[in-house]
Amino acid sequence: MKKKTLLGITAALLLILVFTGWKFFLASVHPPQKKYFYISTGESFSSVRQHLRDSAIIGQPLWFDWAAKAVGFKNIRPGRYEIKPGTSIMSLVRMLKNGRQSPVNFVVTKIRTRETLAARIGKAFECDSLDVINFINSPDSLQSLGFDSTTIMAAVLPLTYEVNWNTTAGTVMRQFAAAYRNFWTDTRKEKARTLGLTPVEVVTLASIIDEETNAPADRAPIASVYLNRLAKGMPLQADPTVKYALREFGLRRIYLVHTRVASPYNTYVNKGLPPGPICTPTLQTVDAVLDAPKTSYFYFVASPRFDGSHDFSATYEEHQKKAKLYQQELNKRNIH
Repeated sequence: MKKKTLLGITAALLLILVFTGWKFFLASVHPPQKKYFYISTGESFSSVRQHLRDSAIIGQPLWFDWAAKAVGFKNIRPGRYEIKPGTSIMSLVRMLKNGRQSPVNFVVTKIRTRETLAARIGKAFECDSLDVINFINSPDSLQSLGFDSTTIMAAVLPLTYEVNWNTTAGTVMRQFAAAYRNFWTDTRKEKARTLGLTPVEVVTLASIIDEETNAPADRAPIASVYLNRLAKGMPLQADPTVKYALREFGLRRIYLVHTRVASPYNTYVNKGLPPGPICTPTLQTVDAVLDAPKTSYFYFVASPRFDGSHDFSATYEEHQKKAKLYQQELNKRNIH
């Protein structure tokens, strides 16, 4: 009888051990609907546990509490955590304890304004857009990066940046600045010096070209036009700078009234380059400026073929003839 009782107790203990091991190491938690679980800065252990339960990632928190106690999980590390299918309670607790978060791949494409950049950063990270605006409007913050509020967008190159979700606005901007410094090799700096431009000025010119054309073959000759105008002291008269000054990026035609807008970005009324970039240009366009060919072109206009290409001219008379053909085609297509 005693032997049977002992066997029964042993079997019960074994079942308990197996069940406990299964709950700790094999049983899956439920991944969140949007793949990631977010812990905000300043959250407590109890709020994280409640958040996990409210998100249906865990059920009753008893097993979570026991697992946390077993590994000494007390200090909360904010971040974005990927909870994959098949994750156990113990794996979840260890991941949170060690702060093994999944960084955000922040992809920069064409961004025209600081406000748009701030909104995108605020949407992707824990810091909000106001934090970003405050940082890029702070002379002290930007001076440490080598920029000011008008040139900071030159640092935002169209790349993919791997950044932790709970980062600050300053950390994001410092990562942009680091990538900018890496891009500007000694070779590129020397090419810029040969053109009589700073790296920021090259990016600014490239931003105008990127807004002028989507045709890769036209980037270099357009660059040569603007470089020729800069060298001769002529105004650039770049339509994209007018759109930027007006903040009307959808304008199809630029009329005389548009070119009179009072703005340091309006290159119809101000000679030289605008104070900073009007968008985040592609790296290929930056290199197109640095490697621009020597030409006699001072003018260009969109082709009346409407194939995205441009027609270039060395004289104003020649340009006028080509511009008239383009204007006629605009009227024919009823584009205003």
